Amino acid sequence: MGGWRHPIRVKDIIGWVSAFILLLTISKQVYSQWKDGRSEGVSIWLFIGQLAAAAGFATYSWMVGNVVYIVANILTFLTSIVGLVILMRNRRRQPASGD
Repeated sequence: MGGWRHPIRVKDIIGWVSAFILLLTISKQVYSQWKDGRSEGVSIWLFIGQLAAAAGFATYSWMVGNVVYIVANILTFLTSIVGLVILMRNRRRQPASGD
């Protein structure tokens, strides 16, 4: 009946599963910060690095036409923005230490 079919390839499945695992782990960290209202031990550079890497990888993925990595890196970028906002919010709420 004429519809275009794109075969599912093993390499695509590996990419999607890996992207899901990465997003799940980052999202868990962000959720824990939000739920607990604390960000002890979390560096702002973690999220800045994730933002820079995800933006670079999304651009590269777009240039080479890899949909798996385009989606994964855009979602990683967005998750990192949320994590950074929560980190900054939590640090503003924490009382200043005498150190």
